[in-house]
Amino acid sequence: MKHLVALLLLIALTSCGLLSRPADNFLADTNQTDTTVNDGTDRGQGQLLSAFFGLDNGLPFSTNIGICPGGGKADGMPIIFDHEVDSRTLQAGDFRVVTQLGKVAKITCVTMFPAIDTGELRTALLVGDFGSANNDPPNEVKIVGNLLSLDQTINFKATQINVTPLLLGPTLILAEIVPQEQWQLGKESGTGRGSGSGCPQNTIQIVRAVWTGGVEKANSEELGDAERLLYQIALEQSDGSTQRVAPFALADLGDGDNNHLLCLAVTGTPRMVSFPAGHLVDPNHDLNPATSITVSAPALP
Repeated sequence: MKHLVALLLLIALTSCGLLSRPADNFLADTNQTDTTVNDGTDRGQGQLLSAFFGLDNGLPFSTNIGICPGGGKADGMPIIFDHEVDSRTLQAGDFRVVTQLGKVAKITCVTMFPAIDTGELRTALLVGDFGSANNDPPNEVKIVGNLLSLDQTINFKATQINVTPLLLGPTLILAEIVPQEQWQLGKESGTGRGSGSGCPQNTIQIVRAVWTGGVEKANSEELGDAERLLYQIALEQSDGSTQRVAPFALADLGDGDNNHLLCLAVTGTPRMVSFPAGHLVDPNHDLNPATSITVSAPALP
């Protein structure tokens, strides 16, 4: 089940499955300074899509062992980028979180885990003390270090975004057509976080749906057939008409991240993904509002 815990997160930690699966290439970084050297290359400016205050002092104690020493009972905040991130350039010191009262918050660590399947490296989880949801909540996240995209063409330094408050539910933040080279048809989910299931063999096209934070059913179970039917994809046909369909299967399940794969067995160009209000919750048990997002072109690094 997708105990995405702190949105994508975190609560990936609450299950022993998470702790049993090594993520050697995506270890949490605790370095409080930017260690990525600016080599003078002219790069484009990246953007942040979302900073989602997912848990306030709510990360499980197992975070100390499985993800981030000192992260137990800390805050969790998934940050979503508009391009995939080169995790080798990711340090805790790349981020600055400022509270509503202007205080600079303490960041304990940052990790890409558990959203580490192919094509997913857009979500980083910040762990630390980001203020109090009631008295002085986090207000803004800014990238202050050289944090590069996976293909090295983008630098996210100097981009910033306002933080989504704790009590607001999760929404769709990105939808994209998944290129065939990223398909893993028939793949079963792994035994822990970071290894989601693949679409069935008879899939014709795939859309990746990314939420601002981890989502699951209110009873803490993974999404099932009822939730599959709630997803709606608007397909533009060759004659200009629009067909609305549900995916015939859901994939990227069982790995504790904030991504779903919408498996389609029909043709047409995906234009929009939507999901109705009140069926999914984040780790803080806030229900999702009605949400929709335009589908972007095939995923790029």
